[in-house]
Amino acid sequence: MTVPRLAPVHHYAVGLLILTASTGAIDAVSYLALDHVFTGNMTGNVLFLGFALVGVPGIPLFNNAIALLGFMLGSAIGGRAIGQNPQKGLPVSSMWVLGGGVVLIIGLAVFWLVLGTLPQAALLTVTTLLAAVMGAQVAAVKPVGNSEITTIVVTNTVANFARESRLGGGRGKNWLPRLGAILAMGVGAAIGAGVVRWFGGPEALLAAAIIFTAGVLTLVAASRR
Repeated sequence: MTVPRLAPVHHYAVGLLILTASTGAIDAVSYLALDHVFTGNMTGNVLFLGFALVGVPGIPLFNNAIALLGFMLGSAIGGRAIGQNPQKGLPVSSMWVLGGGVVLIIGLAVFWLVLGTLPQAALLTVTTLLAAVMGAQVAAVKPVGNSEITTIVVTNTVANFARESRLGGGRGKNWLPRLGAILAMGVGAAIGAGVVRWFGGPEALLAAAIIFTAGVLTLVAASRR
């Protein structure tokens, strides 16, 4: 029986960084063009829910709750599709989940472009599905096992980067992928925000879809090594 070779974790780093950038871009779109809601950063949504519950104006309680539930549903579906003990690396099931995310994001961008202004029901639908894609993405890349680049949040990354730096008394371990993840999230957010500002929400979502697709293709290529 031939055991398939698995690409080392570092071979996936570039693909994970590109997916991290796509998260920044998608969150820029959802926050700036979908009524101040994050579809990837659930820490922000939990905070917004707390603010909204005490009546802080300008924060939509229902929209943030929908995004949180969509993310959880997507993560659950991704976990079910991939399994709790998948093959290390990027199993075929992860590729299918990520490929489905590509199709869904592009479909939502085209839907938004055709519709123009989103009525409330359509806005909530786009928000929920984008959050579901983000949740499924987390489940899909989990088997890679790269704890330095989580693709969805950089809070721990920033903390570990500082804590284990020479300034913090450490040896600067794994500083490059951590710095890369932080920069990728920021660059992706800047791209998303810039396209929203100069062109519009649907165009920005299409740009984010291109980045997401590039990340998925890079991961698939890495898995073939």
